[in-house]
Parts: sequence; structure tokens; C-alpha cells
Amino acid sequence: MDCDIAVVGAGPYGLSAAAYLRKAGIETVVFGEPMAFWQNQMPAGMCLRSNWGASHIADPEHKLTLDEYCRLNNKHISKPIPLGNFVDYGRWYQRQAVQDLDPRKVLNIDVDTPGFKLLLADGKEFKFRSVVIAAGISAFAARPPEFADIPSTLASHTSDHNDLRNFERRNVVVIGAGQSALESAALFKEAGIQAEMIGRTTALNWVGLHPRLHRLGAISKLLYSTRDVGPAGISRLVAMPHIFRRFPRGFQERVAYRAIRPAGASWLQSRIGGVTITLGRSVVSAAVTGSRLRLRLDDGTERLVDHALLATGFRVDVSRYPFLSQSLLKRLEIADGFPVLKRGLESSIPGLHFLGKPAAWSFGPLLGFVSGAEFASNELIRFIARHNGNARNNGIN
Repeated sequence: MDCDIAVVGAGPYGLSAAAYLRKAGIETVVFGEPMAFWQNQMPAGMCLRSNWGASHIADPEHKLTLDEYCRLNNKHISKPIPLGNFVDYGRWYQRQAVQDLDPRKVLNIDVDTPGFKLLLADGKEFKFRSVVIAAGISAFAARPPEFADIPSTLASHTSDHNDLRNFERRNVVVIGAGQSALESAALFKEAGIQAEMIGRTTALNWVGLHPRLHRLGAISKLLYSTRDVGPAGISRLVAMPHIFRRFPRGFQERVAYRAIRPAGASWLQSRIGGVTITLGRSVVSAAVTGSRLRLRLDDGTERLVDHALLATGFRVDVSRYPFLSQSLLKRLEIADGFPVLKRGLESSIPGLHFLGKPAAWSFGPLLGFVSGAEFASNELIRFIARHNGNARNNGIN
């Protein structure tokens, strides 16, 4: 083996996993650009929906927190946490915990018994005993079928943009009714860009409307987990993935939806005042008309716009990860696009682990949030340390 563990991805989950593995003395190589998705595929000006306590990137010694970042760098971060500040924090975390990050792109991962073979963009190949996929959700952007044939110049996903001010002097419609749609609409309004938001839901859902429930001492601790995922009661359940996954699948799905249904943070309410919002409607067709886009809704009305911004979320389908070989995918047990995982977040292929949102089918919605990285890293390190032992100190060049 060239090395014991490869971690593919350098967002919060990849960085956290590497920190835990290295603390345990397990040789680990991390591939990726630090915080790349957060920097390049989320619009500037956005804020994190999660609260402060749920936005720390987990580390084994609990020293690389947002509070420590602010203290050491003489920073003050407002609440809710601005995206730019979180990206800077993540990069600071990387400099402390994973200084030798390898930025080379992984082109292909294949099973090479024993272990795995990774092909990098520079043509070099390496073998690893285990591979941890922490590549995030970029590959899973959900594009409604009505927009399948529409060019990206007229309809694009929110993850295609890092600055919505580029839509200046254009008439835009935002499709969706969750945090991304609401915050995009707010950013358009604040930039003086004309936009309408269209969502299928008949009413907007809001998170954080009852702050008093979080100030009831011991009662609040019974109702809410510090992981900050889901409403009262549900929050506690989804914060315990090993218990959550023991419930019947139908119950899991209902609870997971309730925990992560499309909703906006309550602090957005004041920012969307004056925005045209059409609810209870869906787009049934989209067609190019000259240089513009004509949308027809299910009530028969139409919109002629310059662009449709699809705030339609992400749908996990690991076959869309471009670096997983076809031969590997044929051996991988998949359910509704998700890898089926067991203890250690290990897939049906021994030594292949998935962290973050792809682990949510097996371990619940917590794994779709930054606050789930602590569980994922602890689960991973316990499993790998038990099965693989400490790695050898062979370098990669």
C-alpha cells in the first residue's frame, strides 16, 4: 500500500475525518481544495441556517472551534454566520489540522484487491487500504425535468453561482420554497434585481419561530439537541443516529422529512418583505422564446423571464460521483441513490466509507449537516482503528 487511508474531499466532513484519523496515528492523505463547494458554489452574502453551536467543525480535541478561531484571529462574526466567515474558518481549520492537503483532483477510484486504486489528474496512481468519500453534494444538484432541455444561460441551479449580483438588470424567477430559494430572493431584492419566487408548497415553513423554547433550561435540553437539526423532540432523536436507524424505514422517512423539509430561517422573514412570492404553484413547462424563457404554471398562467434560478436542492445519487468507476458501482449496494452503510459508515465494499449527505439514508438526516461531522468522524475512527490498526509511514509524492 502507498498509504493506509485516502480521504476524498476537503469540506467540513473530510477535514474533520482527517483530523480524527491523524490524531489516532493513522496515516491519512486528503485530496481536494479546502471548502471549495462553500466558496465557489454558494452565493456570496448567504448565511448559515444552523446556529453557532452547531457550526463548529468537529476535531478530536475540541480546540478548533469557531470561538477559538475568533479569539486567535481577533475576529468578530455576526449571527447568523455569514458564508464568507465560515469559509475562512474552514480554511483556518485546514491549516491547523491538515497542513499537507493534496489539491490534486481524483479522477477515478476502483477496487484493487486488497484495497483501492486512485488515479489522479496528473496521471499518477496510488493504492490505499481504505477510502473515505467526503466529496459533498455538488454532484447531486436537482434539476426539475421541465428544465432538462433549457440551456444554462436561461435556467441554472443555485450551486452554479457564487455571486447573484451577476443577474443585474435581468428579470429572474426563483423556483423553490426552502432556505436557498428564500435567501436567493432576499439577495436579489437587496441588489435591486427584480425577482419572483414560485414554490409548490401552499405556505412557507419557518425555522426558529419559537426561541423561548430554547431558553427553558433542562426542559429545552430534553426537547432539542445541540446538533440543531429538526424541531422539538425530533431534534433529540435524529441526534442519535444509531437509535434512529433502528426504527422501521417508513418511520425514518417521515421523521427525516419533518426534520429537513423545505423551510427558511426566521431571520429571513424581514428580508423578503416586498418580494413577489407565488405559492401552491408548479412549473409544468419551460420553453426558450427568443433570448428569454417562457414558463407555464399549473394554473395556466405564464411568466416570460430572463432566467430561472433553480433553488431545488440536491438529490443524492452516488453514481453521479464522476470518480467512482463503473466496476466499483456495480459492486456497491445502493438504495434510492444512497450507499447502504453499516457500522463505521462502511459500504457493501469493505474499506469504502461514505460521509456527509450520502450517509443520511443509513444514519439519518443529521449526516446532512456540519454538526453531524462529529458523529461521522468518531464512528469512522472507531471502526478503522479496530479493523486496520495504525498505518505505516510511507509517503506519497
